Amino acid sequence: MPDYFERSLELHRKSRGKIGIRGKFKVENLDDLSIAYSPGVAAASEAIAHCPNEARHLTTKGNSVAIVTDGSAVLGLGDIGPVAALPVMEGKALLFHELAGLDAWPICIDSNDTKDIVQAVRMIAPTFGAVNLEDIAAPRCFEIEAQLQNLGIPVMHDDQHGTAIVVFAGLLNAARVLGKQVSDFEVVINGAGAAGVAIAKLLTCTEQLGGECLSVGNVIVCDSKGAIHSGRADLTATKQGLLGFTNRRNESGKLAEVIRGKDVFVGVSKGNLLDQEHVASMNSNGVVFGLANPIPEILPEDAYRGGAAIVATGRSDYPNQLNNVLAFPGIFRGALDAHAPVITTQMKLAAAHALASSVATPTAQRLLPTPLEKEVAKIVADAVAQAALKS
Repeated sequence: MPDYFERSLELHRKSRGKIGIRGKFKVENLDDLSIAYSPGVAAASEAIAHCPNEARHLTTKGNSVAIVTDGSAVLGLGDIGPVAALPVMEGKALLFHELAGLDAWPICIDSNDTKDIVQAVRMIAPTFGAVNLEDIAAPRCFEIEAQLQNLGIPVMHDDQHGTAIVVFAGLLNAARVLGKQVSDFEVVINGAGAAGVAIAKLLTCTEQLGGECLSVGNVIVCDSKGAIHSGRADLTATKQGLLGFTNRRNESGKLAEVIRGKDVFVGVSKGNLLDQEHVASMNSNGVVFGLANPIPEILPEDAYRGGAAIVATGRSDYPNQLNNVLAFPGIFRGALDAHAPVITTQMKLAAAHALASSVATPTAQRLLPTPLEKEVAKIVADAVAQAALKS
């Protein structure tokens, strides 16, 4: 097996990171300098001062994304801080550029205080056309995103909504493969952090898209103590809020009990939580999305031995990789193209359906495209832009 860790470290050291700045035209003589800088640049500044929206056309603002993190919830590494988070943010910036032609830049903030982060983003917002919140721990991520929705540019926490969109798209196509409707699915989500909460919200969303309302039959969210139900006295405000749209029968018990007789398992928690017996206790033709990285809640081979019909992970070395990279480039591209001030639920639903429809004939081994199929970002972007313009 290739040593990706060693090869990656060597690449980072050799290139000193993964991104840089490249000018869009050359400055080779004094005439070029006079146009790009003084005195010519004053014309662009005066135009923007007269009409601030001109910044979208005269600068990089209309094509730029700030990737903002405090480094408190990075991949599977946890709270490693803003400096150590920089390689991950650079990687995301590279993907924005490669897949959607967007100019993205890491903004790593040295504070875990909600007020500090909100204020920092507000102060740098004039430079950017959108903000991607990334790898910020819950519940701080919810608070920060909510407080920045009036910024006038799209602000989205990708760990929440990008994950939810890709999971929903995967379930749409899983239903097609199994000859079912998503409304037939009873879903257990293990993990009540940023991703788990957002997935639960999107799967149970009752908003309509194109006259069609598609939401799953029921969702039960579990944390480390088991099902989130009304009889628990230890629920945070976020978990308490889940009860308004999940666990309709108020089921209780540990994950092993709750998963019995369910159709779908979605894991956004930690590795090795399920075994074959747990999968065998699900309904026939079960769907297992074990998305914990780098070790999923159950390895695909074990899930299949337990009787699962469809299995997905967050890893690129197995079929059916469900990864945010399938969603975020197109979502931000579409939002920027439409000059959307926010990213709405309608835009998220449009992204999920567009992503699902990008595979004409899904199979158990190919629910969604691979992350490197570059046409997918445009398909998602077009759908998001249309939804933004309608709303």
